[in-house]
Amino acid sequence: MTSPHANALHPHVWPESATRTPDGAVQIAGADVRELVAQHGTPVYLLDEADVRRRAAAFRGAFATAFERIGTQADVYYAGKAFLCTAMARWVIEEGLRLDVCTGGELAVAQRAQIPGAQIGLHGNNKSVAEIEAAVDYGVGRIIVDSFEEVDRVAEAARQRGTVAPVMIRVKAGVEAHTHEFIATAHEDQKFGFSLAGGQVSEAVAAVLKHPDALSLLGFHSHIGSQIFEADGFRVAATRLIALQLEVARDHGITLPELDLGGGFGIAYVPSDEPLEPDDLAGQLAEIVESACREQGAPVPHISVEPGRAIVGPGGVTVYEVGTVKEVQADDDLVRTYVSVDGGMSDNPRPALYGAEYTCVVANRASEAPEVQARVVGKHCESGDIIVRDVRLPGDVRAGDLIAVPATGAYCRSLASQYNHVPRPPVVAVRDGKSRAILRRETIEDLLALEGE
Repeated sequence: MTSPHANALHPHVWPESATRTPDGAVQIAGADVRELVAQHGTPVYLLDEADVRRRAAAFRGAFATAFERIGTQADVYYAGKAFLCTAMARWVIEEGLRLDVCTGGELAVAQRAQIPGAQIGLHGNNKSVAEIEAAVDYGVGRIIVDSFEEVDRVAEAARQRGTVAPVMIRVKAGVEAHTHEFIATAHEDQKFGFSLAGGQVSEAVAAVLKHPDALSLLGFHSHIGSQIFEADGFRVAATRLIALQLEVARDHGITLPELDLGGGFGIAYVPSDEPLEPDDLAGQLAEIVESACREQGAPVPHISVEPGRAIVGPGGVTVYEVGTVKEVQADDDLVRTYVSVDGGMSDNPRPALYGAEYTCVVANRASEAPEVQARVVGKHCESGDIIVRDVRLPGDVRAGDLIAVPATGAYCRSLASQYNHVPRPPVVAVRDGKSRAILRRETIEDLLALEGE
């Protein structure tokens, strides 16, 4: 018999609105996935708009309240790299957040969405001159400088325009969060930021302060990793950054008003994941900052954080159609059922890149069939084209069924490719039983339009 888990929608992993209809189909935000697929096709990224907005508002409220208690303010920047389009940019701004971008393309989306420049921050370890000039022209609220070359480039762009650009210095705080090597961003041997070792950060401060007519130093920025479930690493990073702020006050006679602790807050991809809620996270970070400032005799700075995945990830569900099902003798004791769907690593490369884990369900119906050990795979010419490596599905899963994969709002569409010339799926916002495409499906004509003569 099928266990309850094969049909269950675990609340940790699925959007709050996810339920099953009386006849067993999954519905998101009041819309039946069968009807959504009939309208928009498969594969399709579904995004529960109310879920995304609620999480954005929860972060804004939690951080405002927690840091007001310790006598300062906190800004929440949505990290656009997780997923960005004009609709998404507008949602987070309307919910009281700011926006973090890291390329000229992301900045262009923000501009198209008419996000005020003052509410935007620009990241990136190798910003082009054109990207820097576009940011200065648009009046972005801060540029996070990542190298000595960038200090000079931003200063030159600002000077040419007769303005002063606000900047932060990205620091490798020497903290490696518990995460995959490729998404840990604060240890020394990687591309981001200035190193604490060898006085590099002090040199970067001096480099910025050499341009008082063109640059205004706001403070330091750190990002310790991604998919983080505990706050311990932030304690070390905050303590070191506050010590740096004091060092600048001592050596240069200026108080840096801001400190950015980055993002990387985790979400649940599988039921065993236990992420922190915004209230808990904000409360712990406020205690960390207050304690570090008190111990070092430092003023409490204006704080900012940059959640991306934690806002948009849980509200996303990708729906595929099953094309083939086959049984494979995995070893002497295991027969594995391979379920091939009409997408794959082109619409979700995270399992191939990071070994990321997901779960899934048959979405067009419930089933009482005995469970089988299954692997959901894509249609691409790669043996590593796996969407869900290990999952128990009803044994009667068959061609034409719909497979829904939750927690795909972040880093799926934004990392998507056209591998094997497969057009990218649409992103469909769902709210109150109604849907609309906020990014349309690519077509073969779109692909061919790139061809030269």
